[in-house]
Order: sequence, then structure tokens, then C-alpha cells
Amino acid sequence: MAQAKKVAAYMAIVFVLYTIITSPKRSAELVQVGFEGISSAAQGVGEFMTQLIY
Repeated sequence: MAQAKKVAAYMAIVFVLYTIITSPKRSAELVQVGFEGISSAAQGVGEFMTQLIY
């Protein structure tokens, strides 16, 4: 089972590198969308906590 996890991890790394190399512009867009999502979620949590205080 541990060997299968290692193989899956290596395959995922190879896939990510292949995607970045073949389409760097699209990869950058996906990273930007991901960070915007994280930022939006953090802002929502902040607003929720602020509402709990007031």
C-alpha cells in the first residue's frame, strides 16, 4: 500500500510538471483562481468572526 502511495505521488508530480511546461499561461491562471478562492474564504471567515464579536 505504501508503494502505491509513492507511485501515485510521483505520477501527480509528473502530471503537474507536464502541465506547467506545456501550458504555463493556463497553469498561472489556475493558480491565480486558487489563491483568489483561498483569499475569499479567509475574508469570509474574518467577517464571520467580526460578526460574532459585535
